[in-house]
Amino acid sequence: MEIIQTVSEWKQMIIPALKSKAEELEMMGYSQATPEDVWTCLVKKVWKGEPEKRLHEIVQDILHLASNTYLSYLTMKSYQNDNLMASIAALTGGKREE
Repeated sequence: MEIIQTVSEWKQMIIPALKSKAEELEMMGYSQATPEDVWTCLVKKVWKGEPEKRLHEIVQDILHLASNTYLSYLTMKSYQNDNLMASIAALTGGKREE
């Protein structure tokens, strides 16, 4: 009998696969790829939340994460950070705290 759990319930068990994918992305030129970033990309772009999956399905999703999906995630993250910085600048009158 195979166990089905939410993806977050499997997280501790799949850390080696997340590290492996982060290292692969780093070799492809994504120098700041981290296992946590890979996890967040999967949650937001591939799984779109907290689906219930089997362990082998999660590992397969990690290992098959395409670089263009990761790039799309980074682009979205960058836009969100830019919007955050613009919001902070608007609230502080354009002054940056140092």
